[in-house]
Formats: sequence, C-alpha cells, structure tokens
Amino acid sequence: MIYTVAALALSNQRMEKTIMNIAVFASHGGSDLQAIMDGCKNNQINAKVAVVISNNGSSMALQRVAGEGIPNYHLSAKKSGSEESLATEILDVLSKYNVDMIFLAGYMRMLHISVLERYNNRIFNIHPALLPKFGGKGMFGMNVHTAVIEAKESETGVTIHRVNAEYDSGKIVAQTTVPVLERDTLETLAARVLEREHEFLVEVIADIVNGKIPLGE
Repeated sequence: MIYTVAALALSNQRMEKTIMNIAVFASHGGSDLQAIMDGCKNNQINAKVAVVISNNGSSMALQRVAGEGIPNYHLSAKKSGSEESLATEILDVLSKYNVDMIFLAGYMRMLHISVLERYNNRIFNIHPALLPKFGGKGMFGMNVHTAVIEAKESETGVTIHRVNAEYDSGKIVAQTTVPVLERDTLETLAARVLEREHEFLVEVIADIVNGKIPLGE
C-alpha cells in the first residue's frame, strides 16, 4: 500500500488528537509530577504533560520540567494581583495548550470557582490517606501521617478524587491501601505511602485516559 505525503500528514494529525493533554499543578517537590512524566514517556499513560503550573517560583516541580521541553508557568495571586486575575491567567494557559485534564500533584492552593466550573469533573487530586479520613484544610504532607499514627490506624493509603470547592471532598475515583506497621515513624510511613502514591497515580491516570474512569461526568 502506498501512502501519499498528505495522507500520512492527516494520519499523524489524527494520532496526535488521540493523545490527551494533561496539565499538572504542583507547589513544591514535584515527585508526583515526575512520576506522571515518566509514565507518559514509558507509554504507561497514553497522554502527555502539556503544561505545568506552580504557585511557587522556586519549586522543584518547575526545575524538574526545565530540561524536558514542557511549557511551565509560575502563576500566583501575589503576582497577578487577585484571585480573579490569577484564575483568568490559569484559564488562558489551559486554553492555550488545549488541556483535557488537570491533575493536582501537591498543589497547595484552592482553585478559583471559574476554573472549577470550566473544567468540571476534569480536575483530580491525590491525597496521602484514605479519605474521608484525615482530609480537609491543613491535612497535607506530614500532618496527614501524624494524624494516622496518632489515631493508631492499622492501614492508611492513597486516594484520588475529583476536585470541587471544598478541600478533599470531591467524589473518590480510586483508593489503594498501605499498611501502618508498629515500628513505623513518620518518616518510614511517609516513604512507604509515597512509593505507592507514585505507582498508583500512574495506574489511575492511565485508567482515566483509557476511559475506565470517565472525564466530565
């Protein structure tokens, strides 16, 4: 079979359109971002990280993408002047890169209602515990693991949920458990959860991209 240059170009365009564009929001270390980028590069996720947004100009997340050729932006209310202006800038960036899905990977800011409405049920967050336990404002990082150990839980885990206007209260789409051992310190528990977190978010994003977990519903 002989393909013309035009036919090949059209075929390539169609293939490109099947690739989902993901925007990743991160505030600090960006290890979840790294896991997502690696998952895309390793073909575990049939998608690409189209853009990265951070509210922290010195975040490791922005440093991680510096050499990857991925567009990245430092956008914050302080720079923009108001939450409304920030939301407008975020929406402009998301539109520019034809973003299909937003993943909050350690993003320490509540999204403005205009962003939530525009991307309703297309925004996901990862939380290092089994929601609805140990969620809500202030429950992030070591605060979560401290609460789990103090409650003498026998297991914790990772939750991925849709994002709405209230911290950690959106519909849960997937969870995985991680044991809490008697000898655990905050550091050992956090490390075990984070290891599973990196694996799990790649698994779940792949399910979203493949349609097992629906977008926009």
